[in-house]
Amino acid sequence: MVRLFHWTSIGSLLALIFLCVAWELWLAPLRPGGSWIALKALPLLIPLFGILHGRIYTHQWAPAFALLYAAEGLVRGWSETGVSSALGVTEFLLATSFTVSAALYVREKRKIYENAQ
Repeated sequence: MVRLFHWTSIGSLLALIFLCVAWELWLAPLRPGGSWIALKALPLLIPLFGILHGRIYTHQWAPAFALLYAAEGLVRGWSETGVSSALGVTEFLLATSFTVSAALYVREKRKIYENAQ
């Protein structure tokens, strides 16, 4: 189960980064041709190394970033129409998936450490 939660957190974080960039540059940018708002994906790169390497501490604090993206996705999914609305819902689901899988990864890793002692 630990590997499943680890790979789910990696996949959802990478998908969230890709979605944020693609949304603001190609899929439904605020301005034609893309916008600087694509830089909103940069904070998600901060925990990427720790998540890829399975660091428990990173899995503990990184979901705090994801909650900001979940909030944005919820607001934009609710308030916008068309493609932007669907992308907002997708952003919310990816951020929620990352948050839950990271929390479950930490829980399972702690069980392993407790059983080893």
